[in-house]
Amino acid sequence: MSRDPTIESTRVDEDDDVEENLRPRNFDAFVGQNAIKENLQVMAESARKRGASLDHVLLSGPPGLGKTSMAHILAEEMQVDIHVTSGPAMEKPGDLAGILTSLGDNELLFIDECHRMNTVVEENLYPAMEDYYFDIMIGEGAHAQSMKLTLPPFTLVGATTRSGLLSAPMRDRFGYVARLDYYDEQQLKSIVERSARILGIGITDDGAHEIARRSRGTPRIANRLLNRVRDYAVVDEIELIDADLADHALERLEVDEAGFDYLDRLYLDALVVKFDGGPAGLDTLASSIGEEKNTIEEVVEPYLLQEGFIQRTPRGRIATASAFQHLGVPFKPSQNSLL
Repeated sequence: MSRDPTIESTRVDEDDDVEENLRPRNFDAFVGQNAIKENLQVMAESARKRGASLDHVLLSGPPGLGKTSMAHILAEEMQVDIHVTSGPAMEKPGDLAGILTSLGDNELLFIDECHRMNTVVEENLYPAMEDYYFDIMIGEGAHAQSMKLTLPPFTLVGATTRSGLLSAPMRDRFGYVARLDYYDEQQLKSIVERSARILGIGITDDGAHEIARRSRGTPRIANRLLNRVRDYAVVDEIELIDADLADHALERLEVDEAGFDYLDRLYLDALVVKFDGGPAGLDTLASSIGEEKNTIEEVVEPYLLQEGFIQRTPRGRIATASAFQHLGVPFKPSQNSLL
């Protein structure tokens, strides 16, 4: 795998190193998302047999569901290098030109957070995706000249947590668009057990289940919680993680029975208690809990919506009866005529 120097910095955080070590290397090791896996396998096999590049692929969905892993597996399936960058990292067309000209035949370019690309950079990407060329301006002012750079066939794999923010012209240039869904408890349990084997952690069936059910339907969170529970096992000199140890550790980490952490409960408390269940606007909620709007929209709200704890309406966010019940606050339907 090759990386452009303008592309994401080297990760040195221990959790990131563990995450990289746990990343599945092929589709057989990738748990869940079966329909998407099958489609991508067929596409990759077809492209290999034709000796052609894979169609451009857009993967959307909340963070931590496996979009990056799928991109790397696609590169393995195609037996080519993958070049990794992100939308915010490409600030000007010259950044994009440097990346595109480093690509080899049929290689993959993975752009994370592609919805955050600069508009000018995005527009320069269109001819590269469609016709494999890139226009670069040489000189300035009246003496500026356009030079067409021919590119080898390549595959763009875009990942986004906010597919609604992608422009229509950008979305239309992808040959395959897929949305990754949250995982069920059994799938997460399989992931926890696989990760425990890789990390050399002893874990019981009920211990893996306890971590899985509090992982918000997200493999990345499941692996992170497993790593933190392991810390408690090491400190307490316990060789086997069972349900009691997992529950004890997760309570200490402020991860509750529903998998909600401190920020989730802070958000729900604001909506339910401060604003009587809503409706409340995003700006108002963000200000009341001191958090960025992007974090609320991309990290906090997706799972709450999925599990039916909140609703988004034209008037604002609304807490459902489940949210009131979770916080132990009496629910009065008259408080909100929309529920």
